[in-house]
Amino acid sequence: MIEVKVDSIRISLMSEHRVIMLKVLDEDRYLPIWIGPYEAEAIALRLQHRRTPRPLTHDLLKNMIAHLGGEVAYIVVNDMRNDTYYARILVDVDGEQMDIDSRPSDAIALAVRVEAPIFVEETVMDEAAITPEKDITEGEGEGDETLDAFRDFIDTLDLDDLPIQ
Repeated sequence: MIEVKVDSIRISLMSEHRVIMLKVLDEDRYLPIWIGPYEAEAIALRLQHRRTPRPLTHDLLKNMIAHLGGEVAYIVVNDMRNDTYYARILVDVDGEQMDIDSRPSDAIALAVRVEAPIFVEETVMDEAAITPEKDITEGEGEGDETLDAFRDFIDTLDLDDLPIQ
């Protein structure tokens, strides 16, 4: 497993969808995961240390786990099938580890609340991670083709067809 951190949450200007960027620690590799606006807001609220007047769903989950004597050990984005990511929440309860299925966005929203480590399976990173190229705007004409190809790719994306995680 590869440890990651939440690097950023990006907003699509073409739809209501968001992309959470998970960054490998000490490496320039990222895993982009499309998530819904409500999950993105829940993650962003916590990362920005903003408080809400009442507990949100992920706060409730955090409180329930704690009241039942559990502790979130870590979360892991463990699989990707048909462009859909899968995650697991590992909770320690009385010396036993419970393995709970989750959407990645909900698992991440919980992990940032309890400050639990976030991991991604190596097979998922190998299949879906991106590595930014070195500054493609440096030099005369260098990287122009790459930048144009990337812009063409973005322009042809049909964001309504992307699965929300």
